Formats: sequence, structure tokens, C-alpha cells
Amino acid sequence: MLTAPTVEGPDTGLFRVLRDDGSADPASDPFLSKAQLASMHRHMRRLRVMEARMVVLQRQGRVGFYGSCTGQEATPIAVGLALAPGDWVFPALRESAIMLVRGFPLTSYVAQVFGNSRDLLKGRQMPSHMSGRSVNQVSWSSCIGPQIPQAVGCAMAMQRENKRNIAVGFSGDGATSQPDFHNAMTFAARFRAPCLIICQNNHWSISVPTAKQTASATIAVKGRAYGVPSVRVDGNDVLAVYVAVRDAAARARDGGGPAFLECVTYRMGAHSTSDDPTRYRSNEEVESWAKKDPLDRLERYLRRAGLLDDAAIAAMDAELTAEIERAIDEVEPAPPPDRTALFDDVYAQPTWPLREQRAALAQLPKAESPH
Repeated sequence: MLTAPTVEGPDTGLFRVLRDDGSADPASDPFLSKAQLASMHRHMRRLRVMEARMVVLQRQGRVGFYGSCTGQEATPIAVGLALAPGDWVFPALRESAIMLVRGFPLTSYVAQVFGNSRDLLKGRQMPSHMSGRSVNQVSWSSCIGPQIPQAVGCAMAMQRENKRNIAVGFSGDGATSQPDFHNAMTFAARFRAPCLIICQNNHWSISVPTAKQTASATIAVKGRAYGVPSVRVDGNDVLAVYVAVRDAAARARDGGGPAFLECVTYRMGAHSTSDDPTRYRSNEEVESWAKKDPLDRLERYLRRAGLLDDAAIAAMDAELTAEIERAIDEVEPAPPPDRTALFDDVYAQPTWPLREQRAALAQLPKAESPH
């Protein structure tokens, strides 16, 4: 009788640094400095506060859509801190905040949620599709998985130019059942592309549980078929994700080829503001994962080390809330993008039909604002 292979390895285990009691495994602890830990904590807490505010804005009708990463903050923050400035990021829905970690201005980030004239993308993307050339981050397309082969192609291009930079492509667990995942892994392995493919396994492909969309024992084990070294990481352990990304990135820079990480986490909220998760999952499941909250785990570690207390958290929350409100107040009143910007960036030099169309549009009366 044929049976599924049960070979143990890093793609079937679960790499962790933080223990439940707030201590760290000395064998895997990266021993970050106090300044590094403080930065990591602030980024995670700012993301938690900001995304709660963005969801409220959508519920108030002030923005059209939002996809929160509440409960999944560890991976984008750890990745942002582990990368070099010249590396490229190809996110999926819940990794946009890597931009903020790498220095993208908060006001410009918020402007992309509103899509108004302050938006560097000129209102061409829906919220949660942020990108910025200044931090080498590409917008995703909402289709499931195409950013992964794009990341591999970017890595191959840098490889041909003898650059020591890497590309990082993200997906959810559902995307690993898509052809784009197969294409990305095949090319990454065959050409030893300096890339890192990261799956945030949050257990729900919108409303489909992981067990119903794949028969693999783990997501990470899929890398074996392609010859891509793969690691299954506790995605709610920011230090574990940081170590795994740091080590895989260093290996790729030195010509060691690609790596695949499965970050095991959980989507605490809805898939997006268009979703009602109570229709397909239980409160008991959500409550069990709430006990593994990545922010709480890092804060237990910092408290144990004497680097954090209740007063510091309260002061930080007040500071972060004020910072986010200032950005909203600055950005929200801006008018929509000029409608003639529709013709910008189509070609390096506008063609005569575009010039004529721009001129014709400029002559038409503008619609009255609904407000």
C-alpha cells in the first residue's frame, strides 16, 4: 500500500525563538540590541493601531476598502527589518507595511488609502495595494499569486547584473495551489535565483480552510518537489521570522539560491472589510489563536527583559495614535487626482492620440463633487 512520505525536516517542524512564557531559546535567539528590539516593537504596535483606524475609516465611508493584517504583524515587520535597502519586495494583501519599516513616509502611505491627489500612485490602486519606488516595493494586483513569479524574475535580473540584492515574493496559503506558485518555484530552483518566497499561512484562503485546499502535510513541504530549501516558521514569533529571513537572505546573496518559508499564523479579523468571517469559522477558533497573538508574545519577552512596562505601552499608544491622526488630518482634505493624470505614465513620451485626448478631456466640464 502506498503511503505519504513522513520524512521529518525543517519543512515539517516549526522553528521558534520565543517560548510561551516570554523567554527565548538561547540556541536560536538573534540577541538583538535594545534599540533593534525597541524598533521592532514600535513598528508592530504602530501597525496594529494604524490598521484598526483604517478599518474604522472604511466603516465610516471615508475610504472604500481595507484588508487588515491584524494577528499577522510579525512577518511584515520582521522582513522589513531583515532586508537590505536594495532588495525588492513583491507583497500580497497583508505585507504593505514593509514599506513603512523601510522608511516610506506615513503620510504618503495613508494617502494611498484615500487615493487622492496626495497619493504618489495618482489614485490608480485600491486601498491595501500600496507601493513605492523609493523603497523598492511593487504593488500587487489582487489576483492570487502573480507577484511570486514576478519576484523570481526580478531576482534573475539582478543575478544577471551581478548584484548582491534579493527579491522577496509573498503569497497566502491558497496561492500555493495556483499555477503561479509552480512557475515561480520551478524557475527559482532551476536558475538558482536570489529570492525568498514567503507564504503567510493564516489558515484561511478567504473562507476556505487550508485543510480543504491542499493535501500537503505542511505548506513548506511543497518546496521538496522543486529542490528549494524550505522552512516552516512560527509566524507569530517575530524573532523566529527575523532569523529565518535573515539567514535565507544571506544565503541567497552568497549565491546559495532561493528559499521558501511558510510562516504559520492566523488572520484574526476579516479577510477584508468586504468579508464576514463569522459565516465560516467559529469564535472558539479565533479565541484560541488570540492567545498566540504576535504582539503579546513580543511584549512578554520585552517585559521579562525589563525593557517594557504598562506605562511605556500607554505612552507609545498615545504617541502612535496622535501620529496617525495627524497623517489622516493632513491627507484626507486633499482633492481627487487631476483627471488628466489618467494619461500620465502610459508612455515615456506621450503619443499624439494621448495628447489630443488629454486636451479634449480638459475642455469638458468637471462633475460636481458628491460632498
